[in-house]
Amino acid sequence: MGGVVLRQITLAIASTLGLLLTTYRWIVIGSVLLSWVNPDPYNPIVRFLRSVTEPVFHRVRRWMPFLVLSGIDLTPIAVLVGVEVIRTVVVGSLYELAFRLAALGPGTFVG
Repeated sequence: MGGVVLRQITLAIASTLGLLLTTYRWIVIGSVLLSWVNPDPYNPIVRFLRSVTEPVFHRVRRWMPFLVLSGIDLTPIAVLVGVEVIRTVVVGSLYELAFRLAALGPGTFVG
């Protein structure tokens, strides 16, 4: 019984984390698209996108200043690559763990 519950919790965490990372990926893409058109800075959507992405962009720019080349900011690309790496490694590992727990079968003690 404990293995089934642990498997379901692991699947729930993997699914939720995958959904959050996919949502953040689309938020970054939206922020990039808005940066091309000079939107109204007081628009609530623009403020939300900037408040969610700029702290991450700022941190990445500080760690990797070479991503800003002659006024072209490649920071969003680095963030998107980082999100995909995290999604592939962490979420993929959690799914793999859940499938291994399923393969053990019910009643098998893990741990």
